[in-house]
Amino acid sequence: MNGIINVYKPEGITSFDVVRVIKKVANTSKVGHTGTLDPLAKGVLPICIGKGTKLVDYIMEGNKVYKAQLKLGEITDTYDREGKILESKSYSNLTEKKIIEVMSSFKKQYDQIPPMYSALKVNGQRLYDLARKGIEVERKGRPVTIYEMEILNIDIPFVNFRVKCSKGTYIRSICYDIGEELGCGAYMTKLEREASGTFNIENSIKLENLTCDNFSENLISMEDALKSYDSISVNNNFSKLLINGVSIMDKRVYNENIRENKIYKVYNEEENKFLGLGQKLPKGFKIIKLLL
Repeated sequence: MNGIINVYKPEGITSFDVVRVIKKVANTSKVGHTGTLDPLAKGVLPICIGKGTKLVDYIMEGNKVYKAQLKLGEITDTYDREGKILESKSYSNLTEKKIIEVMSSFKKQYDQIPPMYSALKVNGQRLYDLARKGIEVERKGRPVTIYEMEILNIDIPFVNFRVKCSKGTYIRSICYDIGEELGCGAYMTKLEREASGTFNIENSIKLENLTCDNFSENLISMEDALKSYDSISVNNNFSKLLINGVSIMDKRVYNENIRENKIYKVYNEEENKFLGLGQKLPKGFKIIKLLL
């Protein structure tokens, strides 16, 4: 059993809890998730099964869409409602116009500093392990891109918004950064992931509705999971070489229509068999992820 299940994770459990449920339902130990959702968050969480686990990194590459809510006037140590309140500030002079102006300015690329309560490692230690010991360390900003920032509703001190962003973006940090820009502080109170790459709420299944009986019909093939990638086909001889890890310089594969460094789905043209993912590199075209 190989493929991806687009699970809708409920609030209140971890991503690893979802993996444990899937292992039991699918009766397999080869299961992996594609990007952690905190217990506070709900929403789309693609889960890879069997050989589908080879695609975790590729599925995680996709952009994300979140619907979130922030609360103005307070800062917490986790940047969300589950943390301890560190500071309270007045927001009495804030106007909706100012909130819209500041939040709209976040539609950009910027170096985002991750929260201390995160799974990132510094010198081999998880940041959240250090945070729980009361240790705060300097974190380097990481480049993220906010493609869209849509304000859905303002009911001060609460603001509901939708954001489309690059992978690795912390919505908690966006809330914190918005609070800093407004001068009153803010933290995240709600979070729902509406889409992760090509996976969205519309084609997801709620974790509680997934059973042994309907598991197969909800399993998305590896090919369909990679539908955003362009395809190329090669003949039997080239297929055998590529499967054996050979880089091919032949112009019938390595031609001007194949862009360098772009990743393609590769098929055997005679058998219409999906071989895996390939890439044109300086030394030739080769399979970078064999999926047979």
